[in-house]
Amino acid sequence: MKLRWLVVCGLVAAGILVATGLRDRAPLRSEYCVAEVGDVRAQVDLEQGRWASLMAAIAQERGLSPRATTIAIATAFQESKIHNIDYGDRDSVGLFQQRPSQGWGTVEQIMNPHYAIGRFYSALAKIKGYESMVITEAAQKVQRSGFPTAYAQHEPEARALASALRGYSPAAFTCQINPQGNSSTQVVVEDVQRAFGKIESGQDRDNARFPLTGKPADVKARGWAIAHYLVGNASHLGITTVKFETKQWNAERSDLGWTKTDDADPDIVRVSTN
Repeated sequence: MKLRWLVVCGLVAAGILVATGLRDRAPLRSEYCVAEVGDVRAQVDLEQGRWASLMAAIAQERGLSPRATTIAIATAFQESKIHNIDYGDRDSVGLFQQRPSQGWGTVEQIMNPHYAIGRFYSALAKIKGYESMVITEAAQKVQRSGFPTAYAQHEPEARALASALRGYSPAAFTCQINPQGNSSTQVVVEDVQRAFGKIESGQDRDNARFPLTGKPADVKARGWAIAHYLVGNASHLGITTVKFETKQWNAERSDLGWTKTDDADPDIVRVSTN
């Protein structure tokens, strides 16, 4: 009887440990990113948010209009659902389903999102008057798809994401994540500068800053573009806090989105990894 009781107690204890372990490993919350602009709510997964934010950053670095960003996001929505996939129709791969056989580059190059996005924008910039074209028409001139009108269905969400990620809709883009642990500010700074170009930055242990100069309207838009980019890459880069103007985003409380704070600056984007 005593042995049986010990066995039962052991099984109960093991069950509690397993349940506790499963509970500790369970996601704290669903993960996604969302842009809310006007009456449009564009919700995407973390990978989609990461690549959409990169499209916005590279467009800004190249001096392209927000409309170019909208075209790129709408195109990627249709071609790959904004996922960097290694398969597709015939030899198509990547975010835009670009084909090596059509001169877009090697498979390895196209699978690099920085390269693929850059090639898309280079092709778009060669199209005379693309900024005044219907978005699906401009996308089709780059892609030459067998479904030329398919891009139009993604226009509302693409516009909302582009407006937020280019900084013209402040605090309109946020991500809800489960924090994955800390990273380093050096990694964050290098990633941001690779996306936006060699912008000014500073570091202090677990904190980094991106000071901004210029006209107030330009500073505001550029600051929110960087802040939104950081949030869009927070899970990937191990970012814990982002601050700009009167707002902050915190990974542990990311379900709240952007919240008010007195500890932020109108001309400096601050980010922490501690």
